[in-house]
Amino acid sequence: MKPLDADTIALATGGKLIAGGGGTMASSVSTDTRTIPDGAVFLALKGERFDANDFGPQALEAGASVAVVERWDGGDPGNRAVIQVDDGLLALQRLAHWYRKQFEMPVVGITGSNGKTSTKDFTAAVLSGAYQVRGTLGNLNNHIGVPLTVLSIEDGDTAAVVEMGMNHAGEIAPLCEIARPTIGIITNIGTAHIEHLGSRQSIAEEKGSLARSLPEDGALFVPAGCDFYEYFKERTKARVIPVGNGRGIVRAENLHQEDGRARFTLVIDHQPVAEVDLPVTGKHMVTNSLLAAGCGWFLGMQPELIARSLSSTVLTSGRLRRYKSGGVTVFDDTYNANPESMAAAIETLAETPVTTGSHRFVVLGPMGELGTHGPEAHLRVGRLAAERGLSVIAVGEGAEGIAHGAGDADYFPDGHRAAAALAERVASGDAVLFKASRSAAMERVMNEAFPPND
Repeated sequence: MKPLDADTIALATGGKLIAGGGGTMASSVSTDTRTIPDGAVFLALKGERFDANDFGPQALEAGASVAVVERWDGGDPGNRAVIQVDDGLLALQRLAHWYRKQFEMPVVGITGSNGKTSTKDFTAAVLSGAYQVRGTLGNLNNHIGVPLTVLSIEDGDTAAVVEMGMNHAGEIAPLCEIARPTIGIITNIGTAHIEHLGSRQSIAEEKGSLARSLPEDGALFVPAGCDFYEYFKERTKARVIPVGNGRGIVRAENLHQEDGRARFTLVIDHQPVAEVDLPVTGKHMVTNSLLAAGCGWFLGMQPELIARSLSSTVLTSGRLRRYKSGGVTVFDDTYNANPESMAAAIETLAETPVTTGSHRFVVLGPMGELGTHGPEAHLRVGRLAAERGLSVIAVGEGAEGIAHGAGDADYFPDGHRAAAALAERVASGDAVLFKASRSAAMERVMNEAFPPND
């Protein structure tokens, strides 16, 4: 964050300076006293099990220069400042909303049922070839993470990439009001969070808030096969541009995958072609990279520079990361899961070459937030894995349906037992993929069975 004085922060948050000097400067924002940097604004938030308003004085003692709190009983802050607000979360969002208006720059907003974080990583990598980019860290994509991302923009930054997630209706529009994206990406419309929204149509309506927020001179990128393409086109002033494997204005041709990499020719209408050597496999990952490539092209970057930037992307952990352990190829896709991302991961493993006599194992856990759609979704995932010739191991409460769907599959309610069984069955030359919803903590099973030591 560029430096702001306490008077400005009070005005932006709708708060009142109740102690200290209005000229007190702050140069970053933090909501956690354990990691607060010197000279930061401490913004106290409340949760179900905590109330950071209890720690305002400690935040100033730890180095914060300004505390934004709902109540204050810490006495005189000395050469620091205290701002009182009615609602800490609303104050954070108001500050970010005001702060975003201080910058004229391209901002890419990214949402979708899955693939958001990898698409964010690809987009940040592409734009870094021509811009100084500020982007979402990890997957901080909610009502707290998006404001913090916006507030991390500094003088000298020339573009931003903001991931936007949701669980319930009405959550994307406020994030768009804060981030004010000029370019949008909708990765897909699947069934993640269908428990709360009820249907894919409702999910598309929620994700479509991003499309509706875009300016007339902006652009919205969607996969060429998206069945809501026309729906989004009718609901945005921006230009809607399809991308895809073998089709779309921005497309991949001559795709082949080997050794954990996807290589393809990047083709953009009326532009020279360029060769991409993507550091990850999976057709869905190729599509995600093309969505990022489209943003670069729309902002005037040349295909060769886009291709080089894509080829050097570093993806956030848990997104089809590939490593070796004792001669076994392990795919770490443990961060999260829904039916569509499960299917994409299964297809990726099925297309992964193994030596003659070796096997492909898929270790799958439960998928959350599916409501009444859950039982059938788990059965479908198991059936697909079996149809692709994979050895299926289901792990954890709620994953029984995956084993049933696969027909001839093992089920372990306990992760330790699953890890022990894997260590016995899997041999050098085999490939194993791990995936489940975040709550399943499937990475524990993976790390116990196959420590990344090679």
